[in-house]
Amino acid sequence: MDSLERMHIIKKMVQDSISSKQALLNDEALLEKINLSALLCINALKEGNRIILAGNGGSAADAQHIAAEFVSRFEFDRPGLPALSLATDTSMLTAISNDYGYENVFKRQIEANAFKGDVFIGISTSGTSENIIRACQVAKEKDLKVIGLTGNKENNMHQYCDITINTPSAYTARIQEMHILIGHCICAIVEKELFREK
Repeated sequence: MDSLERMHIIKKMVQDSISSKQALLNDEALLEKINLSALLCINALKEGNRIILAGNGGSAADAQHIAAEFVSRFEFDRPGLPALSLATDTSMLTAISNDYGYENVFKRQIEANAFKGDVFIGISTSGTSENIIRACQVAKEKDLKVIGLTGNKENNMHQYCDITINTPSAYTARIQEMHILIGHCICAIVEKELFREK
């Protein structure tokens, strides 16, 4: 592969990312879902509840990333907000996977550690990840508010979500890029609403 071919790949990926984000920007219904998701988080945090996130692979990294923005800080210094990713404790992940199967790795944690009024954000680029769907289902049964982040392929994840944000792409990398942008939007709104910068 020569330099021109490499540059073509780079430019195409940047353009594809821009195009996906432009499609999101032009979809008022999706933007309103992001707005409502932020409001769910704000209301939960005001009531002393917390934000719980989960995903697999790159989506696990996104769950971890967004949780860190809540707990540490996003755009300015303020008190930490209670949030956690269910994909970070290797002892927990391996124990549950070994004893109950990987499809129950997040469900079991929600059964044990989540409470009514918490918000669960399940991240699945395909919308068909069995462990995320089961987690969403048990979260609804426990009366959590459930937000699903997925792509635009048809899936059944929405059945177990209060809000499902189907990002306008079927390509995993583009979906992941939009998911972290959406997470940042939610963090920014929550932070400004709860701790308006003086």
